[in-house]
Formats: sequence, C-alpha cells, structure tokens
Amino acid sequence: MDFNQLNEFIANNLLLFMALLVILALLIGGELRHRLSKVKQLAPGEATRLLNHENAIMVDMRTDKDFRDGHIVNAVHAPADNAASKLKKYSDRPLIIYCNSGQQSVKLGGELVKQGYENVNHLKGGILAWKQADLPLSKGK
Repeated sequence: MDFNQLNEFIANNLLLFMALLVILALLIGGELRHRLSKVKQLAPGEATRLLNHENAIMVDMRTDKDFRDGHIVNAVHAPADNAASKLKKYSDRPLIIYCNSGQQSVKLGGELVKQGYENVNHLKGGILAWKQADLPLSKGK
C-alpha cells in the first residue's frame, strides 16, 4: 500500500479513522496513567504475599451490602466517602484497596496517596479477580 492509497482510504473513511485515533489515545493514556501512578496494581497472588509477609491491610471500599455478601478475610470496610478517616491508624502499613472490578479502587488509592499515604496498592480486577483465583471470602460483618 503506498501513501496515495492510504490518503484515499483515510479520506473515504474519515469517521472510522478518527475513531481509531481516539481509541488509541485512550488506550495509551490509560496505560501511561497506570504506569506513572504511585498506586501499585497487585494480582491476587501478589496481594496474598503482601498480606502474609508484610502485614498489609485489605481495604474493602464497596457498599455495606456487598461487604456483608462476601469480603476478603480480615478486610477493613472503608467506603470511599470516609475511607481516609477510617484508615489513619493503618497509615504505617501497606494498604491493598479493592472494589468489585478494580476501577474504583484506583481512584481511592490516588486520593490516599495525595493525602500522604505511602504504600498504597489496589487489587487488580477487584473482588472478582479474587474469587476467580479461588481465594477465601468471609461473609457477614
């Protein structure tokens, strides 16, 4: 394919080409944001290692109902609206924040880093990834 054919293709399919550019920009931007973030992403296996060897705290930021329906054993329930105040006593320990799918925990992790928390991580894939890895859950409060 030569340059003239490429120009003709772009001219004939301008909307598709613009959509491609937008999608590429979003993908690259999201990846850069994750790589430059001070909040580390942890797979369930890595989170388990941090729990067992570095005395990390699991932080469940989901709703009360979701927490009661099943949460990671010994997790601290700290919904996003008051998480910082609930987590002050754990500021010297590694935190692993999780939500349902891992999207909201990234945002809360960024807010905690801005407030001075140093060792903030989030569970990549959230509780869904934890369940998929067939790791234990606790029910109730």
